[in-house]
Amino acid sequence: MEHRHAGAHRVDLIVYPGFKALEAIGPMSVFDYANVHLRQRGQPDGYDVRVVAEQRGAVRSDTLMALEATQSLAQIEQDELGCTVVIVGSRHIETVLGASDALVHWLERVGPQVQRLIALCSGSFFLAKAGLLNGRRAATHWSVAGALQQRYPQVDVDADAIYVRDGALWTSAGVTAGIDLALAVVEEDFGHALALEVARDLVMYLKRPGGQSQFSVRLASQGTTHRSVQNLQQWILQHLQEPLPMSRMAEQAAMSERHLSRLFQQECAQTPIAFVESARLERAKQLLEENAALPLKTIAARAGLGSEQALRHLFVRQLGITPQTYRERFGSRSR
Repeated sequence: MEHRHAGAHRVDLIVYPGFKALEAIGPMSVFDYANVHLRQRGQPDGYDVRVVAEQRGAVRSDTLMALEATQSLAQIEQDELGCTVVIVGSRHIETVLGASDALVHWLERVGPQVQRLIALCSGSFFLAKAGLLNGRRAATHWSVAGALQQRYPQVDVDADAIYVRDGALWTSAGVTAGIDLALAVVEEDFGHALALEVARDLVMYLKRPGGQSQFSVRLASQGTTHRSVQNLQQWILQHLQEPLPMSRMAEQAAMSERHLSRLFQQECAQTPIAFVESARLERAKQLLEENAALPLKTIAARAGLGSEQALRHLFVRQLGITPQTYRERFGSRSR
């Protein structure tokens, strides 16, 4: 079912000196492309995006780029508040936070009135300082998740989620996660088809549900510094459908099983067998998300798990849900 708002849905994007440029531009682009596709359907724009700062004028980002704030915090507080307010993050959030009392006090006053309040990446610190995340679950970038939890112990920090929605409050991880969140907003407002069209324009996959991990097996393998271990990881990812006992992996790496296990653990903080299992789980999750009609037996085979029973056992043990439940929550038809 497609959902639509009557009239343009206003989005107030709040920036400040030192904001992350990409975190502002990414969601702005999502909403702009959504408008383009709505016009192509013969419909009015769905989003009216405004840049807001403490004072009107040019606001310098963390790059050479600046954004022109056409509205001040005081102005939009006097007006009817936007349907959505988005606060971007900063590379140096502790420093910025200490110089942003006006923004924090503004959030304390108006935050509870906003229909949808979004904090991207370290922008969650603003909401936490304003007390809006007390007793709430929230995401942020993995590098500052510990600091957020320590500084604001009343916040339930999910250090691994791409984005989290808790009532009217939305929070996300890093730059690309902000785009994932913006696509989820478009999907909620106007339906899956429009969000998918926007994702295609941005050459992105519309497949990352908020609860997915900030880390992927492929991304983790890129961080391995030892060439032999890195080569083995890439080989494993290319041969997941095949049996991968320790003996075969050791033979591929040209070292003893004992030496491989010790080196792999040192480099990756997990055993080769655990890496294989993580990679197979990730492959199975992807297949479940993208193939609504693919039998579970086929998914198990393509992920190298051998049987539907093995697939189910892995999901229940690692995620606490069955493969079918995962598909119902995160598959393309569930969005």
